[in-house]
Amino acid sequence: MTLSLRIALRDWDYMTPLILGDVASDKLDIQVDRIGTLVSHLGKSPDHEAAEISFSRYTQLRHDGDDSVVGIPNFIMRGFRHRCIMTTRDSDITTLGQLAGKRIGVTGWRDSGNTWTRAAIRREGVEVKDAMWYAGRLTEAHPVTDRLDGFGQPGLIEACPGERPMVDLLREGGLDAIFTPFMPDGYFEPGSPFRQVLADFREEERQYFDDVGYVPGMHLIGIKAEIVAENPWVIAEVSRLVDESQRMWTAKRRKYAETTPWMFEEVLKTSRELPKGWDASGFTANRKMIDDFASELHAQGIMKRHMTPEELFAFDTDGSRI
Repeated sequence: MTLSLRIALRDWDYMTPLILGDVASDKLDIQVDRIGTLVSHLGKSPDHEAAEISFSRYTQLRHDGDDSVVGIPNFIMRGFRHRCIMTTRDSDITTLGQLAGKRIGVTGWRDSGNTWTRAAIRREGVEVKDAMWYAGRLTEAHPVTDRLDGFGQPGLIEACPGERPMVDLLREGGLDAIFTPFMPDGYFEPGSPFRQVLADFREEERQYFDDVGYVPGMHLIGIKAEIVAENPWVIAEVSRLVDESQRMWTAKRRKYAETTPWMFEEVLKTSRELPKGWDASGFTANRKMIDDFASELHAQGIMKRHMTPEELFAFDTDGSRI
């Protein structure tokens, strides 16, 4: 008898084999719900037994003693953040250090990705207190929601004036830069009014990897604790499916890279410049990254204390206790 499991995931390309059924399990009848917005609290969700969840918000659950969700150190979303800082085409900002004293927009103050981006500029000497921050929606198409999440501070961290879209404020000079992993419509078109702050972000990211030894993780896989209690094997099985889907898609992307001009070169560069296993799941492989993220949450005032990796994760990806 198989266990039915409904999991909420974003449309990451490497989850395609899982969604299409090319990757399957004889233990799990897994149904993937493709979502645009992460489940806010998996433990309270009536619709899902597992989900892609925010690393930052998961850390908050652990800090608060909320054990309704079991997080497993399988980081389904990773990414360098140096590329995620955009400004206007005619801006004179070309380094991260120049963001000191500037007005910076973020799509959510405590978001894991924005935490990592602030970590990147902190490495260049720009602390939270050194800039003026505005939290808001990226474009008109995005909803008006509370993006301060309780971290607002007048004169330092505020909501965007009039809840106006950040791209409009940036274009008009009301902001100097924006943190976002997802570029607005038109960004990749000739004549776009926006650009990334770092012209050679790839080289900056490569040096960053050489320094820290990892690609930052933003989202991980969470499973309801009640499901794990009754079926402890489910941790290893879900993690296996995610890893297998990613391996299969990586092989397909290498084979079909010619569908996008010069993608072959990018795939080749990545395989040459990053060591094998850079995206490995598991506690040991990710312990330093987990610890650095917890340290940043504390240093940036999001968490009251620096939680240890062992406090954050009770189980490894194979289901064993940490």
